[in-house]
Amino acid sequence: MPRILIIDDEKAIRNTLKEILEYESYTVDQAEDGPSGLDLMIKNKYDVVLCDIKMPKMDGLEVLERAQLASPDSAFIMVSAHGNIETAVDATKKGAFDFIQKPPDLNRLLVTVRNALDRTKLVTETKTLKKKIAKSSEMIGASAELEQVRKQIAKVAPTDARVLITGPNGAGKEMVARQLHELSNRNNGPMIEVNCAASPSELIESELFGHEKGSFTSAVKQRIGKFEQADGGTLFLDEIGDMSLSAQAKVLRALQESKITRVGGEKEISVNVRVIAATNKDLQQEIAERNFREDLYHRLSVILIKVPALNDRRDDIPDLVQRFLADIARDYGDKPKTIDAKALDYLKSLDWRGNIRELRNVVERLIIMSEDTITEADAKAYAGK
Repeated sequence: MPRILIIDDEKAIRNTLKEILEYESYTVDQAEDGPSGLDLMIKNKYDVVLCDIKMPKMDGLEVLERAQLASPDSAFIMVSAHGNIETAVDATKKGAFDFIQKPPDLNRLLVTVRNALDRTKLVTETKTLKKKIAKSSEMIGASAELEQVRKQIAKVAPTDARVLITGPNGAGKEMVARQLHELSNRNNGPMIEVNCAASPSELIESELFGHEKGSFTSAVKQRIGKFEQADGGTLFLDEIGDMSLSAQAKVLRALQESKITRVGGEKEISVNVRVIAATNKDLQQEIAERNFREDLYHRLSVILIKVPALNDRRDDIPDLVQRFLADIARDYGDKPKTIDAKALDYLKSLDWRGNIRELRNVVERLIIMSEDTITEADAKAYAGK
């Protein structure tokens, strides 16, 4: 149930607001001044704080500033009988969600509180999602091969250098790209992904650069491309070895000039994007066969990171299996299963041509088909080798 704190030196106002909000099924606490309110925010988590501006001991704007440390996720609604536009603007600059005047209009008050609760919920969901994404992009293992990749990421991520990630399918190239973005100075910006193999050659240019309305038969409205969407952040071009030569030429121009033109458009649009590319192909061989532009290769490969195949880091398999056991159990809402040492040894002995992706699928199969402890017999029966 949403929890709301009212900070106001006027008891009558506090009681009136409390009565209104409790009627709407909110849990409401009160404080008669700023220091008391801050103490409550340290002890409890509040979704919304209604705070008077003119109060003894500490005014509302000072409470707001201090609350950024005590309760940064709470949405502040400032309340004052002496409000003006300048005060409202000042409160907003300091982090207030909204500003309402005394005596508050009932409908305006309730709408503002609901909007503030929506904002708090969105902030919480965003943080949870970011944690999930960060966890899903975490690279598991302690092998020397993986440590080398981690060292490269740590050195390269803070720069704006373009990176080309190579390695077989399922080895974790996307995880490397996500780590590069999360550890970069652009991590507050978007990371936009494009699977160049999944987009038909005739549509990839529209996907990357967008198009103007009427530029081709099905272009019924304007479309913003991935380069524009990634402005201020990172553009991840996965499976770039499958991109058409015409699209490669336009990507090369975008990298050279930091400008793009939508399909069917004439206006040049400046973009501030860091490009990270990945491929499972040998691009040198593709260049020799005239399937890939050599000049684009050199633009993309300022830094080369090679992700090792799982067969080249078998010592990481136990750690990966334990992570998958926990993650899949959480997804299923079950208690994680255990796996015995002989089963792990057997999994380490197998040929993992599908790499980490294949290993995760096998672990999920073992969870479904086995009892509480996964045995060597289970691994031999269900690993599908």
